[in-house]
Amino acid sequence: MTDKPKTLQLKAKPAAGKPAAPRTPVRPRGPARARPLSEVQAERAAREAAWAAQNPSGGDRRPRTDATPRVPPAAPRATRPPRDTRPDLARVGNVRGEIRLNKRMAELGLCSRREADEWIARGWVLVNGQPAVMGQPVPPEAQVEVLPQARHQQAGQVTILLHKPVGYVSGLPEDGHESAAVLIKPQSHWREDRSGRRFEAVHTRGLAPAGRLDIDSTGLLVLTQDGRVARTLIGEDSGVEKEYLVRVHWAPNGPKGAGVVAQDVQAIFPAERLALLRHGLSLDEQPLKPAQVDWQNPEQLRFVLREGKKRQIRRMCEQVGLHVVGLKRIRIGRVMLGNLPVGQWRYLGVNEAF
Repeated sequence: MTDKPKTLQLKAKPAAGKPAAPRTPVRPRGPARARPLSEVQAERAAREAAWAAQNPSGGDRRPRTDATPRVPPAAPRATRPPRDTRPDLARVGNVRGEIRLNKRMAELGLCSRREADEWIARGWVLVNGQPAVMGQPVPPEAQVEVLPQARHQQAGQVTILLHKPVGYVSGLPEDGHESAAVLIKPQSHWREDRSGRRFEAVHTRGLAPAGRLDIDSTGLLVLTQDGRVARTLIGEDSGVEKEYLVRVHWAPNGPKGAGVVAQDVQAIFPAERLALLRHGLSLDEQPLKPAQVDWQNPEQLRFVLREGKKRQIRRMCEQVGLHVVGLKRIRIGRVMLGNLPVGQWRYLGVNEAF
């Protein structure tokens, strides 16, 4: 079977003198061509006018027909409550030379700032006879009154004196070492406590150390629920004395270097370096306050400080060629460690104060 030969067909040309018939334009596929904006707006205005004529009282904006069900107008949307546009009380107070109420109460020795905020929130504080508000600025001459409920709560707070052993940290547990607060339990309560208080479980809640004592140091540690005590001992303007007994070695080349002397250190320790311990050293690029430093015996120094930087005595001794091998705090303010045994505790008495 053979394929038929293909023939090329040519369209006949129009006769001379006769123009070709115009072709019908074909709309291209795709989206409809954009309409002029004026035409769209006019059509929308006509629909709106028709809706307004059919619905003079409002309602559904769609053009209505008999088959279209009526839709009741939507319920009004709930409005948001107005935002609090009160000015920042603290900023206003600063402009007038006033201070926050909680700071003023702490300055007056009424309580700590945290306690002040709690009392204000409970309505236990009056300023010039009116209930105080949180963050309220007050002038120095304002009359601040604390209601009996706050005094009653404060009277139930306790302060505990602990003879901290070596190996316990003062604050939260760290590096596998327990907090000294775990020793506050009935079994370790000193039998010779003369405060008259009886142990209650509530006395261990909210106890915080008022000052630090290094893990490798022993002696008097204060734990308290009372913000006034904490502010007295560790507040920014605190000047309460703390007394320590410090056993040292002469180690001009470090504790493992050559020339370490453990006996009769006083005899070979230069007098000018003792003077530096008393005044002239700096820690963390800040000069230290003057300290009382004297020899208690040939191997032991007595320090009396009015500040408490981290590991302060050990770092002071390192700067003058001494190595601390034992450190014990024996006094804070007017409160002595006394005969309190290691690992035991007692209450701060009503008649005791730092």
